Amino acid sequence: MLRRLFQPIWVLLAVIFLIEAWLWDHLEPIVAWVVAQIPLRDFKQWLAERVDTLSPAMTLIVFIVPVIPLFPLKLVGLWLLTHEYWISAILTIIFAKFLGVGVTAFVFDVTRPKLLEMPWFEKLYEFVMALRAKATALVEPIKQRIVEILRGDGGGWTSRMMRLVLRFRKSVREAR
Repeated sequence: MLRRLFQPIWVLLAVIFLIEAWLWDHLEPIVAWVVAQIPLRDFKQWLAERVDTLSPAMTLIVFIVPVIPLFPLKLVGLWLLTHEYWISAILTIIFAKFLGVGVTAFVFDVTRPKLLEMPWFEKLYEFVMALRAKATALVEPIKQRIVEILRGDGGGWTSRMMRLVLRFRKSVREAR
């Protein structure tokens, strides 16, 4: 009973985690493009050379520090939210999220080899990757069911309802 009660919460957490992972995966090419457009490639090479001279613990600081300046931007978004500037707040928070994930992906790409030298970090990294696989496995059947519903496949009231909605949309389009 308790497991069934917590199932929606676990699915919600898995979806949030997968959104973060999706952002990470899809922002990495964008960051690579930005690096190619502005002279960040040289900076990345310079940073990689400096990181090679650091200990793994110091590399952890290099990994964490670039995200700290983004915290005030999130506070600005929160301030905008409390003062009911909804669109500005949402855009600021989304911008801070994208920028944070992008910067973190950029720095992690440079610092990953050194960070993985620390046994606890390697275990944490493997745990997060395993958690990502479990979240994907948890959400995949739900995602598949949503796709089936949207296509109108299968039986049941949902597919009949979707077919009815699609027929209604088609008739509205034809009436124009």
